[in-house]
Amino acid sequence: MPAGHSTGRSSRSGPRARRRAERRRRLRRTILLGSAALVAATAYTLLPQDDGAKTAAGRTAASPDPTDAESADGSADPVPQGGQKSPSAQPSTPAPQTPSASPSPSASATQARPGVFKASSTAGTVQGKGTPRRWRIEVEEGSGVDPEAAARSVEAILGDPRGWTKDPKYAFQLVAAGQPVDFTVKIATPKTTDSLCDVVTPELIGETNCSTGHTVVVNLKRWQEGSPQFSGSPEEYRALIINHEVGHELGRGHESCPGAGQPAPAMMQQIKGLNGCKSNAWPYDANGTYLSGPSVL
Repeated sequence: MPAGHSTGRSSRSGPRARRRAERRRRLRRTILLGSAALVAATAYTLLPQDDGAKTAAGRTAASPDPTDAESADGSADPVPQGGQKSPSAQPSTPAPQTPSASPSPSASATQARPGVFKASSTAGTVQGKGTPRRWRIEVEEGSGVDPEAAARSVEAILGDPRGWTKDPKYAFQLVAAGQPVDFTVKIATPKTTDSLCDVVTPELIGETNCSTGHTVVVNLKRWQEGSPQFSGSPEEYRALIINHEVGHELGRGHESCPGAGQPAPAMMQQIKGLNGCKSNAWPYDANGTYLSGPSVL
């Protein structure tokens, strides 16, 4: 082999050849690493974000999470220990309200309302032969008395053959609420009765009835219980109350016992005692005779 020349093999295996080979290997590694990085970046860009990433990004640009705000009642709703939101943070449907023990507007009439009266809506025909006196009944709310039933009860008393219509001068007609009247029958609690009747006599406080102006005031206690001085049922005593107080409306005054064993006049204050007379609720007897007694001056 001529001097100064080497074979191809010795040139490839010499130091210079090894350095060139090493540079080529580093260059290829760099190119490969760069391509891998480019592929990864391209794949990351093309892949869709997951829900968590979207939510996080949205929260960054939007307003704070409403579940972290104060609740409707103004109280804070912190995340409890453990990192989970309290179930109470979710909107809830209010629990059905338990019906109150308080009465509904339709039952309010049964509540005690001192001095407030409800008029009957019942109307009737003329009873008697004279010029009819128009009347209606009103019941104090909370008394427990039905105004319609009470109206019919009083109407039956005023139309009874033993009542004031026995005299041809008198007649009555029940009218409904809102109609003009000549007098009113009020059924009131004892306290309201005392107020309407200006009761001041100690033994009569809470016990008596009265006629004031053109109003007949019936004490609820007497309407329901009758009177200890009256030997008859509460229903019979109601007739005495109505006949006595309506008698005052007709212009009649008090009378006293005509004699021992005789019927007490309807215009007698029988609640104060009978003075030997027998209890009686009617102005007339079954034969049409007026049951009178000496006038009380």
